[in-house]
Amino acid sequence: MRKLIVSTFQSLDGVMQAPGGPGEDDSGGFTHGGWSVNYWDDLMGQVMAEATSRPFAMVLGRRTYDIMAAFWPHAPEEAGAKVFNDATKYVASRGRPALEWSNSVLIEGDAAEGLAALKREDGPELQVHGSANLIQTLVRHNLVDEYRVWTFPVVLGSGKRLFAEGAVPSALQLVDSRVSTTGVVIGTYEPAGELVTGSFAPE
Repeated sequence: MRKLIVSTFQSLDGVMQAPGGPGEDDSGGFTHGGWSVNYWDDLMGQVMAEATSRPFAMVLGRRTYDIMAAFWPHAPEEAGAKVFNDATKYVASRGRPALEWSNSVLIEGDAAEGLAALKREDGPELQVHGSANLIQTLVRHNLVDEYRVWTFPVVLGSGKRLFAEGAVPSALQLVDSRVSTTGVVIGTYEPAGELVTGSFAPE
């Protein structure tokens, strides 16, 4: 059984859209692309290197795949280029795109069913990067085993969110946390069953 891990950057108000640069994803009129760039420090680079130092495969939505495929194959000297280029990339798409980035595999048919089948196989962990729309499908079908959420000290007001409208209420357990010198909180969470409510009012 393979673990499926969502790794994402988000603002303090939960927006994960276009952290890497202007034009990365301006759908919906989003104008704040690149909001994460000025917060990077050595600790964040170390955490990212740790996550990609063991065998893994990537799970990507079509838009995120196109963004990454346009960069990593052409930037072999960049840190992380080899691991991303060598990793198997499973791509969820409603169409049948030509997947020219090395080791890319189209998830045939329904994305949730395809990923549930991949999880049942033996193999390295499955890491979801970006892919806001795909994540909503994974959350609805209870397919995520771990969330690695990097929360940046910015408020964006609008944009695609990690837990969008219609997310199923549930509990999570914090299993690890670190804080960068720039105030980025890196939390690792695992599902912890159903949401349990209570009251502070005296009985």
